[in-house]
Amino acid sequence: MNISANDLRRGDAVLMNGQLFVCYKAERRVMGRKSAFVQVILKNIQDGTQKDMKFGSSDIVDRVDLFEKAVQFLYQDGDTYVFMDNSNYEQFELGKDVVSDAAPFLKDGLEIRILFYEQTAISLKLPTSMDFEITEADPNIKGATASAQYKNATIDNGLEIKV
Repeated sequence: MNISANDLRRGDAVLMNGQLFVCYKAERRVMGRKSAFVQVILKNIQDGTQKDMKFGSSDIVDRVDLFEKAVQFLYQDGDTYVFMDNSNYEQFELGKDVVSDAAPFLKDGLEIRILFYEQTAISLKLPTSMDFEITEADPNIKGATASAQYKNATIDNGLEIKV
């Protein structure tokens, strides 16, 4: 579906030169007497590279529709992650390149949503809140200050966070 570059939003998927990109940032700018333009950061789905581009406000881009599927994470086997479709109970595998940053947060039985373009998995959407157990934390910080003080903690999946 063709849309104006001015209507491009974060999370939109666009097809350019036969490659699929996801918009990570879109800012509308006007520079004095010059015409308005849209500054966008696009990430290539196939190779993971990012592109910084400018579109005129009247330029047309080819936006593609993505669909979500509710799935359940079953288990990890090396660099392969196995999921089950909640609607028809079919199992399918995704590689580490698709799972990427979500990998440390996957637990057996976790229900998530996966974004698809045609039959290709694009990315995972984790739940907005998840429960983890803190296994190790730095000692308390002495002396209260006016601003918040954070300390390092390790959660049960081995990830270090600030609390």
